[in-house]
Amino acid sequence: MIRVAIVDDHAILRRGLNQIITESGEMEMVGEAENSAQAMRLLRDKPCDVVLLDISLPDRNGIETLKLIRKEFPRLQVLILSMHPENQYALRALKAGAAGYLNKQSAASQLVSAIRQVKLGRKYVTPAVAEELANSIDRDSEKTLHETLSIREYQTMCLIASGKTLTEIARQMSISVKTVSVYRARTLEKMRLKNNAELTHYAIKNQIVE
Repeated sequence: MIRVAIVDDHAILRRGLNQIITESGEMEMVGEAENSAQAMRLLRDKPCDVVLLDISLPDRNGIETLKLIRKEFPRLQVLILSMHPENQYALRALKAGAAGYLNKQSAASQLVSAIRQVKLGRKYVTPAVAEELANSIDRDSEKTLHETLSIREYQTMCLIASGKTLTEIARQMSISVKTVSVYRARTLEKMRLKNNAELTHYAIKNQIVE
């Protein structure tokens, strides 16, 4: 049996994933966690083979949590689940040590095969992620401005470009409005942009948001 743990703050989604895993007949759930801190405690208490990890967690970003997991449990396979499109976080997740990246919209049909594959030590890459990887090869010779951003700065840019206010961003990232303002200022400086309008234009032009 493949032992699986879920880290996601949405109870309904956890129930749905749990059902898919249980009905597969070849996997078992060892536990669930709602945030990063709970996830680390769970993994220390209950060994597993594969972790399903959400990008957006209430206490710590999923990429940061992934790095913590990889450091403490280097052999553990982590499959990122996210509501965000592949072109936003897939490459960052894979570079941070994820075994695969799966959009939540396609999770129901691809989850079991994805878990099987990463359990064998292979990467699970959807066609969308494969295309993004191919595009990144062309970009490697000239690093784009947004690739210089930290994960928090990048997340702030995506949310601003999606039309979120600083207050809404602070709530979604579980940080203060003041901290969001700091990330925004750093992002504009690194990308040599003047305001949110230019930031949004850049994000749309580079197909970071639609």
